[in-house]
Amino acid sequence: MVPFEAKTHAPRSDWEVYAHVIHALMLRDMRTRFGASYWGYFVVVMWPVAHIFLIVGLMVARGISAPLEGGTALFIATGAVPALVFQYTSREAMKAIGANKPLTYYPQVKLFDLIVARYIVETVKGFTGLIVVFLILICFGVDPRPPEPIMAVGGYCAALLLGLGIGAINVGILSFFPGWQIGYILVTISFYLTSGVYFLPQFMPPQIYEAMKYNPIVQIIEWVRLGYYPQLGVEVDYLYVLGWGFGSLSIGLIMERTLVRRLA
Repeated sequence: MVPFEAKTHAPRSDWEVYAHVIHALMLRDMRTRFGASYWGYFVVVMWPVAHIFLIVGLMVARGISAPLEGGTALFIATGAVPALVFQYTSREAMKAIGANKPLTYYPQVKLFDLIVARYIVETVKGFTGLIVVFLILICFGVDPRPPEPIMAVGGYCAALLLGLGIGAINVGILSFFPGWQIGYILVTISFYLTSGVYFLPQFMPPQIYEAMKYNPIVQIIEWVRLGYYPQLGVEVDYLYVLGWGFGSLSIGLIMERTLVRRLA
């Protein structure tokens, strides 16, 4: 008779433990926000998609044509998608802390882990919504493929980076000013309406256009649109946009390590 041998498991590395923690937080986040069915996730993904095509429908009904070739739907999508990606990513980071803060009583879970898990979920949701937008455009006979895909994808990634950085700063502000969660919604609405989603900022007077360029969302939208309209005739300060993204992320991480942890 062969003696019983106890199974020995190799100790997990710190990265493996961290990956399991993030995976568990993602699953919990999706189940609490989207429900136990795929329909909940479908509704959340379709919400920004419905927002985009509602604006397109209103513009078509009012007879407002797009200032560029390719149709109204493509023009609005190239502006609204990066703006909404930034808006949802930066806003949902604050909600992640409020909804999941009791989990930080477990020693393996930190506040920043909640942000990372929510960020990954929002990234997947954002690209899923982008695929849905592409499919709808194809159904309407619009070719959603950009002539310069690397340029367009770079703009989307810049929107995600900036959303993560501003979201981390929002968490720091929220730790000592809870009302910021409502105040930031008003800020993002004003940014959304003035960032060039529905118009071309370069057609504004030069003084106003130069001032608008200080808003990184304006340049991110132009970045994405350059991938679809290479002849757009605008210049994007890529270092400025990336500086905003990495700079805000660095400030957010410093705030999380110093301010947020002390107040938690």
